[in-house]
Amino acid sequence: LWHYFSKVVDLGTDPKAACNWLVGDILAFLNGKKLSIEEAKMSPQSLHEMIALIEEGVISGKIAKQILPEVLDSGKSPKEVVEAKGLVQISDEGELGEIIGEIISKNPKQVEQYRGGKTKLFGFFVGQTMKATQGKANPKLVNDIVKSKLDA
Repeated sequence: LWHYFSKVVDLGTDPKAACNWLVGDILAFLNGKKLSIEEAKMSPQSLHEMIALIEEGVISGKIAKQILPEVLDSGKSPKEVVEAKGLVQISDEGELGEIIGEIISKNPKQVEQYRGGKTKLFGFFVGQTMKATQGKANPKLVNDIVKSKLDA
């Protein structure tokens, strides 16, 4: 495991991110299949690539968790899997703004309640946006846009 971790970090990956993925999701997957890291088909280069895709905002952590089993099983690159499944994260402010605007206009009662102090409804709007985009929306951008539209 240390050898694999070292290779990933040598490629320029943030050590904390590499460690979190290795001791969390990757080990859980491997333990579930009773495999060692040496038997996994995911190369250190692939883990580096997946973390880079997250850091660049191409995919979210949620999408990474979704593709991880296939990458570990098949040896395909994360980029390949993301493109084949059409899982690229939506980071277009205009597109997200339209989707969020539509959700807000369809839920006037919740908007009124939110503006009246029921701030927990913020999560409702974020959730509806994630649902509308099938989880592909950039979560940080969604939060920012929902906040600006609701507080307008």
